[in-house]
Amino acid sequence: MGRRGRGLPWALVLLALRGVAGAAPSFVLLLADDLGFGDLGSYGHPSSATPNLDRMASRGLRFTDFYSSSPVCSPSRAALLTGRFQMRSGVYPGVFNPDSRGGLPLSEVTIAEVLKAAGYATAMVGKWHLGLGINGSFLPIHQGFDHFLGVPYSHDQHTHYPQFASQDYAGQSRRGPFGDALLEFDGSVGQLLQALEENGLANTTLVFFTSDNGPSTMRMARGGSSGLLKCGKGTTYEGGMREPAVAYWPGHIPPGVTHELASTLDILPTLTTLAGAALPKVALDGYDLSPVLFGSRKSPRQTMFFYPPSPDPVHGPFAVRLGKYKAHYFTQGSSHSDMTPDQACHGLTPLTPHLPPLLFDLESDPAENYDLLQSGAGPEVLQALKEIKLQKVLFEQRMEFGESQIRKGRDPALQPCCVPNCSPKPSCCRCS
Repeated sequence: MGRRGRGLPWALVLLALRGVAGAAPSFVLLLADDLGFGDLGSYGHPSSATPNLDRMASRGLRFTDFYSSSPVCSPSRAALLTGRFQMRSGVYPGVFNPDSRGGLPLSEVTIAEVLKAAGYATAMVGKWHLGLGINGSFLPIHQGFDHFLGVPYSHDQHTHYPQFASQDYAGQSRRGPFGDALLEFDGSVGQLLQALEENGLANTTLVFFTSDNGPSTMRMARGGSSGLLKCGKGTTYEGGMREPAVAYWPGHIPPGVTHELASTLDILPTLTTLAGAALPKVALDGYDLSPVLFGSRKSPRQTMFFYPPSPDPVHGPFAVRLGKYKAHYFTQGSSHSDMTPDQACHGLTPLTPHLPPLLFDLESDPAENYDLLQSGAGPEVLQALKEIKLQKVLFEQRMEFGESQIRKGRDPALQPCCVPNCSPKPSCCRCS
């Protein structure tokens, strides 16, 4: 893409193309990095310049209640690619480092592998962050992608910090370096949409956009915004896991806004259905969102389970959402959500159990300010809490934690290096 495509390293772009006329659609999946619920103009930010994403939102289906599976990078990407909670594939606790021995297990079946088996050509551009391995054994080309152009990890080892923008975008926004990077990302989205138009693919391609987790607020204005939602990256409050999301397919998905529950976990089952492909023969945690996109617009997803960056079977999900109600059984701050006025978000705020849980009505109180159980809960609220407890128990009985891939340790020799065979790493790896 040349100089004007430099906004993509803080995104992950999945492309799956079908070349047969009249066949199943092609897909472009855009995953921004650390972009918050309140960062786009179409989600209410007063000074963001995101004309291409806003055009997608106005001409496509914009989600208001769309969730990532995790409030940090590696596990959220693993879940998106597999349709399975990250604990099943062992992508916990935390994220992969440049010298991590582990990665997304090759035994996991990714979206790319499902679509490739159905005759699609596949490619991935941007940040991977699911392991490198010996001789690149965990890279996308070993997970079903025909092509990979990108970086194995965050470039801080870009809305991901530190942000940058090329000369065409630097100083062009009203939000400083973060806004410039976001403007360039939006420009890259515009280039992709233009390429689809120029190649006659616009009406046969579903483009889906979302973010991997909430914004990092530890650098204040150099991070993103969760809008009216509580906290951000690293937490199981709404700001950590509720994301902007848009499904765009001209002539097929009617424009509008949906308040139905949906998640990155649902992307694999949905694309599999649209492609006429076969679902993996494993336990899946996602649902086919076709009814939301094309039909009754009622989502098959009625619950969402919120796991922290370091989950374990003893604590289980920190929070559970059922319909409009969300119950917090544990809360904990995160350093990624420092520097906000709300101390509950901060990294020094310890793990806190709640019995009874904190309970919020997210339709009337999306900021999670008013605990319903502290204000004389009526019969409807108590019945909702009872059902949430039941769903939590049933879900934990089905959830199996795989062997942790991140606890496999670290090996400095695995760290990517632009000075091959130098020593000592990583100090010798600085590029000229």
